[in-house]
Amino acid sequence: MGADMTMSKGSNVPVPAPAVRVELGWGAAPGAPDADASALLLGSSGKVRSDADFVFYNQPAHASGAVRHEGKQRTATGVTDVLAVDLARVEPAIETVVLAASADGGTFGQIPGLYVRVLDAASGAELARYDSADATVETAFVLGELYRRQGAWKFRAVGQGYGSGLEGLATDYGITVDEPQQAAPVAASVPAAPPAPPAAPAPVAPPVTAPAPAAPPPPAAPAPEPVRLTKVTLTKDAPSVSLRKQGGTSGGMRVNLNWQVRKQFKGWGAKLGRAVAMHADLDLDLCALYELADGRKGVVQALGNAFGALHQPPYMLLDGDDRTGAVSSGENLTINLDHIKDFRRIVIFVTIYEGARSFADLNATVTLQPQHGAPVEFSLDECTVPSTVCALALLTSDGGDLVVQREVRYLVPDRGVSPQRTIDHAYGWGMNWTPGRK
Repeated sequence: MGADMTMSKGSNVPVPAPAVRVELGWGAAPGAPDADASALLLGSSGKVRSDADFVFYNQPAHASGAVRHEGKQRTATGVTDVLAVDLARVEPAIETVVLAASADGGTFGQIPGLYVRVLDAASGAELARYDSADATVETAFVLGELYRRQGAWKFRAVGQGYGSGLEGLATDYGITVDEPQQAAPVAASVPAAPPAPPAAPAPVAPPVTAPAPAAPPPPAAPAPEPVRLTKVTLTKDAPSVSLRKQGGTSGGMRVNLNWQVRKQFKGWGAKLGRAVAMHADLDLDLCALYELADGRKGVVQALGNAFGALHQPPYMLLDGDDRTGAVSSGENLTINLDHIKDFRRIVIFVTIYEGARSFADLNATVTLQPQHGAPVEFSLDECTVPSTVCALALLTSDGGDLVVQREVRYLVPDRGVSPQRTIDHAYGWGMNWTPGRK
């Protein structure tokens, strides 16, 4: 299908590729709400088999590995939210993969240029495209669906809107959604009935041998936990959130950084020359400065193999070192929220280890996913200075809560000064630094 071709609502096309990349996209506009892609895997009933057949930002991968939510990519002109669908791995019981989007903080009438594209995952060739032009007050949209017909896959342009958001869309397909508990109704007061006359004493029966008690029934399997749809997006206007208010005060919290390099590079002129060119071998390092409640300070980073520890100080662990930026891996740091009282403050930051001299032309998203709370996410602003280190978030503890504040501060180290020392100086850590390697 050519780049200027778009399908009409209800039409369908064959999908000959064994694996596809599905891009749900929209244009950038001042004040426009964000949107999120999701997928529902349906059986012959037209419903999910269980809540596990729902793939979205809080449940980013299907157990079969067939569908993955890979996250957003932002440019100056628009946003895409990407789903990867390996059609060859879709279980035989699944007949349809619904491709949907939900608006975050507004309606689709406020989001310009909404579309869905299906691309061959191997070649990048566009196989199908549908542009939605009639959205008004809808807060969720089914843009299209991949479905089986006689052993082959097809894509249908759907264009069906919902006014009840992601919750309404999900429940319509059989998902159990975690809703706020309603207070039990209070019974109306009624006059008490007059006491009944005492009953005549019953005759005494001869003693009998009681039968042996029946074996207790086996305990019922616990009901599966409903799907949580809540999330928190930090912005310049709303930059901080309390984890306690979001239910995230225990268990592990994974901090993920994923990134995408723009294919079209923009130069800053002869002064910086090739400094802005971002290469495929770009190596970003996620790091954290920490200060514990007892005054101890340190750094968690791949440099010097200072990966940390989860169940002893500093109660945070760097998973490894990734070079791809993919949301399924990326750079990951886990923080043990069972030790909130042991933290004073944490600065999460990222450095460029190699592959570029600046963060220019980088689209990156940070997600903090508590084990028992709503995820917190934010995107990095465009970098307009020759920066090699960026402070992402500042976490501060009062002993019972951890407050997350979006920073996104691009810093430019002085000549001969390391990125780590630059962050230290900006946040007043006061540590001694020596050269290291990984």
